Amino acid sequence: MEYNTLIKKFPKFIYKSYDIVDEGDKLVIKYEFEIPGLNTYTPKTEIPKKEFKFKDVNSDFVRNIVFFIGMTEAISYFKITCSPQFVIECGNLNEDQKKWYRKLFYLGLGEFRYRNNIEVNEEDFVSFEGLGNVIEQEEATDSSSLKGILIPVGGGKDSNVTMDILKPYKEESLAVSIGAKDVVKECCSVAGFNDKDIVEIYRIFPVELKNANDNGYLNGHTPFSAIVAFYTYLVAYLLGKKYVALSNEDSANQSNVEGVNINHQYSKTFEFEKDFREFANKYLKADVEYFSLLRPITEFQIAMLFAKQKEYHKVFKSCNVGSKQVPWVWCCDCPKCLFVYTILSPFLSKEELVNIFGEDLFEKESLQDTFVELCGFGEIKPFECVGTYEEVQYAVSEVIRQNEGKNLPYLVQYYKDNFELREGNFRTYYNNQNFVPEEFSKLLKDKIEG
Repeated sequence: MEYNTLIKKFPKFIYKSYDIVDEGDKLVIKYEFEIPGLNTYTPKTEIPKKEFKFKDVNSDFVRNIVFFIGMTEAISYFKITCSPQFVIECGNLNEDQKKWYRKLFYLGLGEFRYRNNIEVNEEDFVSFEGLGNVIEQEEATDSSSLKGILIPVGGGKDSNVTMDILKPYKEESLAVSIGAKDVVKECCSVAGFNDKDIVEIYRIFPVELKNANDNGYLNGHTPFSAIVAFYTYLVAYLLGKKYVALSNEDSANQSNVEGVNINHQYSKTFEFEKDFREFANKYLKADVEYFSLLRPITEFQIAMLFAKQKEYHKVFKSCNVGSKQVPWVWCCDCPKCLFVYTILSPFLSKEELVNIFGEDLFEKESLQDTFVELCGFGEIKPFECVGTYEEVQYAVSEVIRQNEGKNLPYLVQYYKDNFELREGNFRTYYNNQNFVPEEFSKLLKDKIEG
């Protein structure tokens, strides 16, 4: 269905209610959203308590954070029709908060807008009207003693590198997984985290959302990492953890479409990290520090570090296509699979790579167009969490240099025949524009220099 038709037919989206309850064995967060004339949506999130000692959730302080999580969860439902008038029946936003969320909705749905041919400026995309009181947050009086680290784990190489770097803090750390999968648990196990050390967050979507997708309403990528930011902030506070250590890297800042800010990884960018930290300091007000440990370095360097973590190579997975299968597999046909194969190729032998993926992706002629796009010679960068053009070019160039005088696999030979080799020193890069606390920065620098 077309955007211009939908916004006229469904001009209003309503955030009706939110709640958090302790059901004894789990915490349950509930929301209700409505698109008048279409449907009501009642998603919920469950956090098993296991043996964790959570703070009391029956406080205005916790409920206020849950309200803001709901503003972020709402994006998945708002996008069905992109109703331009967002009505908040259960609260209100001040002008600064409205501006913050307009930016998140607009840039967080950048890929979504691009793929659905939606041409609209940020001011006209969505406006917020609150019918309740502005959510004011007093600073938490019980958070000054927070300590330890909460590490979000997704099953890919990046969070595995983070867990490895933060090993000295293992005893005071917890892993956290949103939508826990076996791969995540296996990676955590390699890092020494048992089930009692893993906080699991399950987002449960109502069937009406799938029905909307099946019936042709607007659908597409949402800023999942923004969801991660809010939930992990809440969990860190409830479990008394001082830090939330993400694994987003410098490479995430590159746009997918030249000349405009359309980024599949927007909520993994430094821009979002900075915005979220400012928002948290102003309006969430727990003594929790959200930062990305890998922000100073690139995907190339992460691959360089991960190549040495042999114990993870048989368990990690990054393929989004394969994640929909049980067990999680590498599909070996998507941009993410080819990128991970490519970025690891200067550091692992062909035999090691094939042992991970099951086949030699550099020999797949069917991936030539994807390969060209990853290298930066196509129309756009693939809409996946992949590295920059420059580091992909450098990785392939390194493979060519390492195999001088030898037969090259199809895609590597294609690069050599059509493009210039990239020079540079990608191994020691360090971006000082980051929020990594000094004690952790030293660990990261030691790894890179090593």
